[in-house]
Amino acid sequence: MSECCGCGKVVDVAGMQAKQRKVLVIVLLINLATFVMMALAAWHSHSSSLLSGSLDNLGDALTYAVSLAVVGASAHLKGRVALLKGFLILGAAIAVGVQIVWRLAHPGVPIFESMGVAALLNLAANAVCLWLLTPYRAGDINMASAWECSRNDIYEGVAVILAAALVWAFGAGWPDLVIAAALLVLFLRSAVRVLRAAWRESRPSAQPSATI
Repeated sequence: MSECCGCGKVVDVAGMQAKQRKVLVIVLLINLATFVMMALAAWHSHSSSLLSGSLDNLGDALTYAVSLAVVGASAHLKGRVALLKGFLILGAAIAVGVQIVWRLAHPGVPIFESMGVAALLNLAANAVCLWLLTPYRAGDINMASAWECSRNDIYEGVAVILAAALVWAFGAGWPDLVIAAALLVLFLRSAVRVLRAAWRESRPSAQPSATI
């Protein structure tokens, strides 16, 4: 099916939706793989920032799965689903906060070698996801919120690499906790942005918007 966009061009809606589904499937699989890798590395290295990253990847995988399910749905339904995405990001933030509190009660020095290798692999995977989603960043709320999650992953990847470098430089565990706390703030801000945009889109009287 094709539709006229009102500017003299015809949009292949079915083709566009098929491309969106393909991209979401790819980034979903990438995030599931990086979640497993990061979780194992976090367990081995005793790193809070790595665990934060792994939980973020799991949340993103769930987000992409939900996004995949509503490709082609109404703007109102996409807005309602984006609310769920915002709460998933918020859930990741809460999990990070719990982990930070636990690590403060059980201090230790993470293994920076495991942190660094896992963080580099994660950053490379996240860069691929962001590259795939960037053409859709100004699309509907469904794809725009997926891009928001992917952009957060880049920040998270760089932050964990920095944490590994500081743990190595200082021979202490506090940089890992500081970076985990910074990721907590990032997740909270992102959750607020997504929830605000989703609330606007989910209202029956809301007009579809292009960006978050």
